[in-house]
Parts: sequence; C-alpha cells; structure tokens
Amino acid sequence: MKEERLRVLLLGGYGTFGGRLVRLLSDEPRLTLLIAGRSLDKSMTFVAGVEAKAALEPVVMDRCGDSTAVLSALAPDLVVDASGPFQDTGPDPYHLVKTCIALRICYLDLADATTFVAGISSLDTLAKEVGAFALSGCSSFPALSFAALEALKPGFARTDTVTAGIAPSPKARMGLNVVKAVSSYAGKPVPLIRDGKAATGYGLMDSVQRTIAPPGCVPLRRRRFALADTPDLALLPQAIAGLRSVFSGAGTEPQMLQRLLGCLAWLVRLGPVRSLSPLAPLFHRASQRLAFGEHRGGMFVTVTGRTADDRALKRSWHLIAEGDDGPFIPAMAAEAIIRRWLAGEKPEAGARAATGELALSDFEPLFSRFSIRTGIRDESAADDAKPLYRRILSTAWNGLPPSVATLHDSVGTRTVAGRATVERGTGLLARIAAAIIGFPAENADVPVSVRFECAAGQETWTRTFAEKSFRSIQSAGTGRDEHLLAEDFGPFRVLIALVQESGRLRLVIRGWRFLGLPLPLFLAPGGDTFEEERDGLFCFHVEITSPLTGLIVRYTGWLA
Repeated sequence: MKEERLRVLLLGGYGTFGGRLVRLLSDEPRLTLLIAGRSLDKSMTFVAGVEAKAALEPVVMDRCGDSTAVLSALAPDLVVDASGPFQDTGPDPYHLVKTCIALRICYLDLADATTFVAGISSLDTLAKEVGAFALSGCSSFPALSFAALEALKPGFARTDTVTAGIAPSPKARMGLNVVKAVSSYAGKPVPLIRDGKAATGYGLMDSVQRTIAPPGCVPLRRRRFALADTPDLALLPQAIAGLRSVFSGAGTEPQMLQRLLGCLAWLVRLGPVRSLSPLAPLFHRASQRLAFGEHRGGMFVTVTGRTADDRALKRSWHLIAEGDDGPFIPAMAAEAIIRRWLAGEKPEAGARAATGELALSDFEPLFSRFSIRTGIRDESAADDAKPLYRRILSTAWNGLPPSVATLHDSVGTRTVAGRATVERGTGLLARIAAAIIGFPAENADVPVSVRFECAAGQETWTRTFAEKSFRSIQSAGTGRDEHLLAEDFGPFRVLIALVQESGRLRLVIRGWRFLGLPLPLFLAPGGDTFEEERDGLFCFHVEITSPLTGLIVRYTGWLA
C-alpha cells in the first residue's frame, strides 16, 4: 500500500526563508509540499528549480485574502507561514491562525515579532478544543535561543541576565521583508527588563558589544549588537522568575550601515518621522550593494547568575555558520518539528510560542549537514586560574591529543626539549624580519628546547635552537581581541585563533599590531601553523610568511 504523505502548505514557500525550508525538507519522500504565494508563475519557476524526493506543488494563496476557501480545497495537514513580516499584521493579526484552527489544520510560523509570538497563546483554548497545534516563533528567536538557554542552565540556582544576539553574514542577502521588519521598530520603544524592573529600550539604538566564538573555532570579529524586537524580550521574564536583565540584538555587517540606521532611528524617537518603514526598499538596496566583510554569520546566548552556594556563574552558547549556510538556520526549527512529526512525535495540541518545543539535540543533526560550528563556554571567575590555552579553548580543550594538551597544561616554570628542522627565507626583507625577531638560522637537524614561565595569567616562551634563542609572551586577548591568543614578539603583537580540528591544534592569524597600532590583516604574517601528536610525541609545524617578504621562517620538529 502506498504510504500517505504529510501535506504541508508553505506560505511564502518561494521566498527567502520559505524557499530554504523547502530545500531543507526536499529529501523527505513522505512529504507533499504546497509552495504557496501570491504569484503562481514564481511558485512554478521555483518548483522547477528544486530537485526533490518530496512532492512539490505550486499553488496560489494570499495571507491577507480569504484563506478559508483555499485551505479547504487544498486540505493541508500543516500550514507554515514563512511570509512575514509579522511586526504589522493589521487589525486581526491571527486571521490565518484562526482559520487554520477552525478547519482543524495545524499551524506554525517563522515569526520573530514580540507581540505576535507572545500573543498567540490567546488562541490556546480554541486550538486544544479541535486537537490542533499552533506554534509561533519557530525560528532563531525564540525556538533556537530557548533551546540554547536550556543547555546553559545546569549549575544555575538563580539566573540574573540573559543576553542574545544574531549576526548575519553581510553576503547573506537579506530579504525585503526582513528589512521591513527591522525598519518598523527602529527608534520605537521596545519593552524589556533592566535592573530587575520593567524598562524601555529603543530599537537599533540600545546596544552591547560581543564576540561570537564557539570553542576551537575562528571567532567572528567583535561587533555591536543593536536592540532588536524579538519575542525573547517578553517571553524570558515569563519563563525565568527574578530575571534582572534581558537583551537581544542584531549585529549586522557592515557596521557602518547599522550605525547609520541607528542615527536615523533618532528621527523616529524624537518625533519628526513616524517610522523608517517607507525607507525599507532603500535600505534593502543599500544592504545588497554594501555586502562587504567576511562571509560568515553567527549567534550567541549568554547567561549570568549564581550557583547554589552563591558563586557567580557565567556561561555562553555560540554558533558560527560559514558562507551561505547561515541563512538556513532560521528555517531549521520548523524543519525539526516537521521531521519529529514524521517520526511520530507530533506537537501537543494548543497555541503557544515555540519556546520549549525543541532541544539543542534536535538541531545538531541538522547543523551537521552544513559548515556550522557550535559550542558552550564557561566564563566564570574560577576559570581564570586555569592555564592559558585551557581558558581560551574552553570545552574544545577536551578534543586535543594527549601530548598537545599536556604541553599546554603548564603551571610554574618548566623546560621541554626535542629536535627540529629550520628553513629560512632568502629575500632581503625576510632576512631583516627574521633578524628583528631573532629567529634561528637554517639547519636540517638542530636540538631545540622551550622554556615555559607561567605566571599572572600569561606565559613566556623562550625557544632555543642550538644556542640561538628568541622569546615571546602569550596572553588572553581582551575587549575586541576576546577569545584570541595574543602573542608579543618585541614591538609586534600577533592575534591568533586557536582552532581544534582533525586531531590538530591549528593557529590562525586574526590580526597584528606594531606598538599597539593595528596593521592591515592582508599584510599579516601567516602560514600553515599547527600542533599535533605523532607516535605519542608532541609535534609542531610553524610557518611564518608574509605577502611582502615571502617565507620568513619555517621550523618543524618534536618535543618530548
């Protein structure tokens, strides 16, 4: 007997997030996906471009029109509203949701608007009466952010603050509806909790500075996160008794454009302009043309509070997505719920925000198909006493090979020795740079020793090749250099990301300075530098090159 397919109508199914949800679910043969929107031609064109095991059908439906007749004819089991924006849905914002409930059709959406997501619970009784579910906020906020929060909870007897932010890649090509949503609340009052009291922030004007850095991963550049209208601002105080502060924001690149929007938001706050919404198409075009910066995006959730014995506790969850993979994340909560339904775990009847529907374990297999790295950092004061590399790597420390971990688990002073091969660059500038730092001469086989002096949170490394020594001082970066290793060679400071991958600890240059002055990254000394274990020995491969000089020095070897 042919297995009956689950019929899912995706409103906005050929749009920015709806289209990505279709692609995420396209490998599932137990689904019929009805790709709905105002234009049948666009829907048909989209469907023609997707290779799928799921059955794809283009249909026409307008969210603001008479949906009863359309839904009755199509008879979906589930309606997914990915059309947006949800910040201004008219005098009857739940028109579509109520239609679905009346027809006993389940519903979920990718809404991220505080009022809309928080208010859907007003339909809870109606939904339960007919045995349907209606879930709002099946997106990065609040479904994923609350899943991360749940993973951060262990050890907290009291939660004081929750701070969260999302940082889309500048090359992610935000849809017009996303820009309309952001423009709608720029400069307008946003209710939140501050210092334990109800307070008012202003969209895109209040801000925090944060660095997104999953342990063992190259961090995103530190950036400003401007206050965003997300459901978490209303839902977190309801979920956590005694919460003293909550903030959620967006850190868009280029930051120059975000700051310009923040300045224009003053026109709304002071009264001359009612809203920046009419300028949304202009902002959208500007964001498309000013798409410069790293093609990477991320998200974080940070929690502070106290333990049962009244110790301060701080813990954070971080996510980084490479390239074009990030824009799939807002659709993954909806994907996870649909896949769980197919596995026999249909959500309970009722209308509510999607704050407790999913755990991080539901997202992890979905992330694994993409270049997405996540991790949790413990950032409490007690961790400051740990060795330097343990602090920076946090939970990624557990993935290091034993000999690499042993070498960096240093306290006090000690010396280790081994053998090395040294190669030197032959160009004039390369020789001058090597002489300034004190790098050793070329040698095919030379005894090497490293003396570690660990004190006051930093490490002094004295490397001796035969009788030639050079020294550097390593410490944990702070402020804009947070979660990086800072290594000082005389007047130069090099900023390094510690990346744990494939059994190696890779050192990736993220910046450099001369006498404290930042220098262009594209001129920074680089090269393939890593540490690994071979035959139980700690082995190193250090390569220092520069676009100006070529190879400066390369030394490889082992330490016992």
